[in-house]
Amino acid sequence: MQPLTARVRNGRIFLDAPTDLPEGEIQLVPVQHAAGAAAEAGDDLDGDLDDAERAALDRELEASFDDGPLIDASDAIADLRSVR
Repeated sequence: MQPLTARVRNGRIFLDAPTDLPEGEIQLVPVQHAAGAAAEAGDDLDGDLDDAERAALDRELEASFDDGPLIDASDAIADLRSVR
């Protein structure tokens, strides 16, 4: 599913386009708020790993893949979107 874009006006959320979401409840997390709060707290969005722990995790993940090195998720998403 593609991300949805919405606007907030007077405390109400308005989607920019219709969706095919099923009826029911959803939870919204503002992207800027989540990233900003984590940065202010000195946290990364992946957990409470320090630089050494992050490097060790990256090495383990790379070793677990036979097809080549890891790539940045945002690059992979951009590649997928360009196929459309």
